[in-house]
Amino acid sequence: MADIEGLLHEVADAVISCKKEKVLEAVEKARAELPPEEIIEKGLSAGMNQVGVLFERGKLFLPHVMMAADAMTAGVKLLEEGMPAGTQEKKLGIIVNGTVEGDVHDIGKSIVSTMLQSAGFEVHDIGRDVPIRNFVQKAKETGADMVGISSLMTTTLQGQREVIELLKEEGLRSRVKVMVGGAPATQAWADKIGADCYAENASEAVAKAKELLL
Repeated sequence: MADIEGLLHEVADAVISCKKEKVLEAVEKARAELPPEEIIEKGLSAGMNQVGVLFERGKLFLPHVMMAADAMTAGVKLLEEGMPAGTQEKKLGIIVNGTVEGDVHDIGKSIVSTMLQSAGFEVHDIGRDVPIRNFVQKAKETGADMVGISSLMTTTLQGQREVIELLKEEGLRSRVKVMVGGAPATQAWADKIGADCYAENASEAVAKAKELLL
């Protein structure tokens, strides 16, 4: 029997290499020994998490992150092909994720969306520079369990509070959790505006989402 840890490290390293062919080869090799869910969580997701850390440290750049995300997605799709019917549709929860109006920063939010999706959540990424009302409309439309609101500039931070206020006005706040993030956001800010949680990075976002929704 192949070394399980070795196989998972190989998958993670392939994602960090940002090469799709390498990821597909590693996934193909791993799935002969491991269930798809374990390969996604401990191989693909672990690798993508490391990519996020390297990006935050300036060791990798935007093109690398996008290539790694694309490679990871291809690995997930390959695994889903071999999963029993209905398994891939089973999601942990529904999350709407976006960057508030007036803010065009996208990469951090995109990494969070990718990580949440690979962890088993159904994610609706509504992009950047998103009007406040669109967060609430999408939450209604999808029956979302959580709304993730990113803001990378101090000037747009207020938009996070406005989304929460609108959720209250629409009668959705009691059933929809709210996660905030972005460079100027803090736990103190999250507490002040009544958000359910603050996540500093993508791996923390996944952990907090699981805590709140599972």
